[in-house]
Amino acid sequence: MLRRGAWVRTVGVLAGIGVAAWIGGESVAMGAALVGFLLLAATPREAQADVKLASVFSDGMVLQRDRTLAVWGTADAGESVSVSLAGNQAQTAADGDGAWSVHLPAAAAGGPHELVAKGKNAITLKDVLVGEVWVCSGQSNMQWPLSESLNAAEEIAAADHPTIRLLQVPATISDEPLANLSMRWQPCSPSTIPNFSAVGYFFGRKLNEDLGVPVGLINSSWGGTCSEAWTSRESLAPEFPALLARQHGLDDPNKPTVLFNGMVSPLLPLTVRGAIWYQGESNADRGYQYRSLFRTLIRDWRHAWGDPDFAFFFVQLANFGEPLAEPGDNHWAELREAQLMALAEPRTGMAVAIDIGEANDIHPRNKQDVGKRLALSALAGIYGRDVVSSGPLYDGCIVEQGKARVRFQHVDGGLKTSDGKALRGFAIASEDRRFVWADAVIDGNAVVVSSPDVAHPAAVRYGWHHNPDVNLVNSAGLPASPFRTDDWHGLSPR
Repeated sequence: MLRRGAWVRTVGVLAGIGVAAWIGGESVAMGAALVGFLLLAATPREAQADVKLASVFSDGMVLQRDRTLAVWGTADAGESVSVSLAGNQAQTAADGDGAWSVHLPAAAAGGPHELVAKGKNAITLKDVLVGEVWVCSGQSNMQWPLSESLNAAEEIAAADHPTIRLLQVPATISDEPLANLSMRWQPCSPSTIPNFSAVGYFFGRKLNEDLGVPVGLINSSWGGTCSEAWTSRESLAPEFPALLARQHGLDDPNKPTVLFNGMVSPLLPLTVRGAIWYQGESNADRGYQYRSLFRTLIRDWRHAWGDPDFAFFFVQLANFGEPLAEPGDNHWAELREAQLMALAEPRTGMAVAIDIGEANDIHPRNKQDVGKRLALSALAGIYGRDVVSSGPLYDGCIVEQGKARVRFQHVDGGLKTSDGKALRGFAIASEDRRFVWADAVIDGNAVVVSSPDVAHPAAVRYGWHHNPDVNLVNSAGLPASPFRTDDWHGLSPR
């Protein structure tokens, strides 16, 4: 019997995919009719009789190179299933519920290949490539399409990359983990790329060009969503029970876990290299909580994929809003600080975007530099390329003779300003916690910060606002991350 306000999961027999249908309010009768039609279309035995692959597998896909490959699907209970790819084969039998999975040996980059699954019937996927596979996730700045980005017409016209493949995960909410969605891989071309993630595309294009291997991009993003929606209940429960207890609308994409269930779970356990992530705007008023919430998400995804080496690279929030007249506390600065702290997790990297935002638009159109900076993190951190992958990061401060000397990591040949002018964006305070704009001078791999109004410096901040005027970069031109030397309580609740 169908329940009002419940998620109902059915199997689309002809398509061989899972269908998540929201049934609630006035749509109950129509939803019930749809489910009834699908259930009448075949008996459960007929729905399971043919070997089927999970919906994340299709013609034209990319499989992850140099790693054992997970392949799974459904069949009759107890049915023998074999899967082959590029001369390798694995066999298993479906369990009592008809589920089966195998692991194929690692394959080198290349293709095209055929992926064949055989039981009582056979399925052959064609034009399958082996290369690098990445999940692109987050909220609207990851979802933002190429068609609405900088130089869109020229970028779309040039987007003929047959060895880059795209998979768009449909926006789906679910209270329980889903196994399948209606989705299909497509080659990157001027006709398929316009509505795909611009950040994802520019990230993948850089990898494709520099590594010379196929790249698969899986876009699973939803604008305006918060981090907890993308995190499993299992991981949220121990530390964030209050989040799980909050009341949400049944169709609210910000309800905890519902996007993990609806848009991450159907990808599991596909073998991938890792994820790129652009999110935080919807959590910006909870920067202190985000310190642990974001790291919980990273660990959660690694656990879900069963891969401790799962790479995770993310974008620090770009500048946005009216410039600040005087230094002070700021929500967005606290969220950026939480993102910076996530670098303590292994195999992470951060693309700083403090210099490429737009004051009047929370969706800056320059996605090229964002994607490139994410790719630099991956090239250095995962693929061992000798490239500068980060701008300067705060590394300590000492006070000498009334001046604060701030040290940095990732100076990579030296510090400089992006415009050749004097440093901007530094503020300084004594123990009274009243910040004033400071004089700042580059001295080797450090910045010396002072003010005639602060005789005994106790704290230095840089770029501590939602849209700061900053210009510190390293020799590669990558911007320094905003930071503070103090841990004084700010605006975010603790």
